[in-house]
Amino acid sequence: MDHGTRQDTQGLARRVMASADRQPFDVVPPDTFGYHRRQVDRFMARARVAYEGAGGLRSADIRRIAFDAVKGGYAADQVDDVLDRLEDALAQAERQERIRSEGEDAWSARVQGSVEILRGRLQRPDGERFRRASRADAASYDVGGVDALCRRLLARFEGQDPLDANEVRRAVFAAATGAEGYDEAQVDAFLDASIDVLTVLD
Repeated sequence: MDHGTRQDTQGLARRVMASADRQPFDVVPPDTFGYHRRQVDRFMARARVAYEGAGGLRSADIRRIAFDAVKGGYAADQVDDVLDRLEDALAQAERQERIRSEGEDAWSARVQGSVEILRGRLQRPDGERFRRASRADAASYDVGGVDALCRRLLARFEGQDPLDANEVRRAVFAAATGAEGYDEAQVDAFLDASIDVLTVLD
């Protein structure tokens, strides 16, 4: 990765953070739930240190961050939008670093290998893509909703659907109970891996 590309990537992250600084998050009314303000502020401070060069923050960290829902917090949609853009900027930087270290051919082969692994599960029949929750009282995801997203993911990897990483990030599934639904942890891990691939393909 040349110096100019590195500067472009740093500039993208910097613009995301600068936009958040110029337009602070709205605070929702006292009777409405939003994200815990202190938690958001602390995380944004950590992100600011990272993009200024200290490192230590990766796209996966952004995706997995969770804030408590409290009344009178920050508007969740505004926070989510900034985090999505920051995750994309970090993913772009990680992609460029891998290409620099591995070479473009090796990197492309690795991405294609990841796609094939994902396709292997996506091609399973509806109702059989993930294990069922093992405990009768365990929270799980509605099978129909997860399978519908998986069909779209498969179509995306085959060039037939414009599904992007943001749509997968924002996916919400109806709740199920026990073996009626798919195991939440397995579905979440698979979708995280799918987002990793989509962010470098988009």
